[in-house]
Amino acid sequence: MKVGIIGSGGREHAICAALKKSSKINKIFCFPGNAGTTLMAENVDLDTNNFQKLSEFIIENKIDIVIVGPEKPLVNGITDFLNKKKIKVFGPNMKASQLEGSKIFTKKMCEKYNIPTAKFGIFKNNNEAQKFLENCKYPIVVKADGLAAGKGVYICNNKNESFSAIKEIFEGKFGNADSVLIEEFLKGEEMSFFIISDGKNYKVFGTAQDHKRVFEGDKGKNTGGMGAYSPSRLESEELNKKILTKIIDPTLKGLQEINTSFQGFLYAGLMIINDEPYLIEYNVRMGDPECQTILPKLKSDFATIIDACVNQKLDLVDIEWSNEKSLCIVLCSKGYPDDYRKNSEINNLNKIDLDKNDFIFHAGTKEKNSKIYSNGGRVLNFVVKSKEFQISRERAIDLINKINWENGFYRKDIGFKVIDE
Repeated sequence: MKVGIIGSGGREHAICAALKKSSKINKIFCFPGNAGTTLMAENVDLDTNNFQKLSEFIIENKIDIVIVGPEKPLVNGITDFLNKKKIKVFGPNMKASQLEGSKIFTKKMCEKYNIPTAKFGIFKNNNEAQKFLENCKYPIVVKADGLAAGKGVYICNNKNESFSAIKEIFEGKFGNADSVLIEEFLKGEEMSFFIISDGKNYKVFGTAQDHKRVFEGDKGKNTGGMGAYSPSRLESEELNKKILTKIIDPTLKGLQEINTSFQGFLYAGLMIINDEPYLIEYNVRMGDPECQTILPKLKSDFATIIDACVNQKLDLVDIEWSNEKSLCIVLCSKGYPDDYRKNSEINNLNKIDLDKNDFIFHAGTKEKNSKIYSNGGRVLNFVVKSKEFQISRERAIDLINKINWENGFYRKDIGFKVIDE
């Protein structure tokens, strides 16, 4: 089987590595991939926004299945486009991808199907939003409606902060904005919950805890994710049942009622308050860096699972997991998530001895003349599986120190709630 993976981050490298272990896989193509995927796949430098060029390459090279890593191509309809060319795609169609593409679409679905979520209001302009904010209790959450690479969410502690947030959104910081979403601030503990679905059947695909804030102690700006651990410390059979019954099932039913279904990874970002789940947001793909912590724990053949999904036979497949703990620390370029330097050489990567429970997944990297350079804000993911989260964290930090990359920084406290508190 030949597989194509769209994307260039740590998530895509982790997907690539999981597929590579399968005897079913003959060849992997990555569009465009990174310096890590070159070691196990053929990187193809094609514009992933040009669906026509992509489809021509896929057909010419007889690629059997295309796995879409990031959200933007899904929201823009890559699955629909490739399906029309008779290409099998793992990833939801454009209609279902609105779950991530429009926060307002998801909020309206929550309202219609009584899915527990924060109370909210939708406002069409600055004046409407400001009037509402005059009388709000703070803190409050202000969100851009569309895709914002994980950064279009403001937690505002006073009127001035909230006015500034809506101004930035309506002025186009995250693209053209017709509306802004304002919702109550929920105080609890976050949890990332994943399912995998073939459009008819679904199975739970793990839990994790992401660390969005750039600085230790969950301080500073939101990022794409500074690290994660799996499983979430909140995971339990009882909580899983509530999440499926109150959140996942009504969502999939809601999609059916607009004549579509969900095929791919669905990621529910949840807030857990007094053992009750509330939906914060949906992502229509694997999280990053959650994917990097979850996939190394998978014991079943990943290619078999993906193949079953695109052929609507997921009910015939058992998904088995390791009981070990997994923790990921992201090494970033200094300055991230603001301005940072690219093209900084990363030495010593080839000198590191990894054991079977150690993984380094590349993200913002590129290879040139057999040397590896930084090419983004989040650069490398260090993942360790072990019996204890503390052991995993210590080992990951030890691996980062061995690289000794002077242009990088990372959070030393990933997993602090489950390790240190």
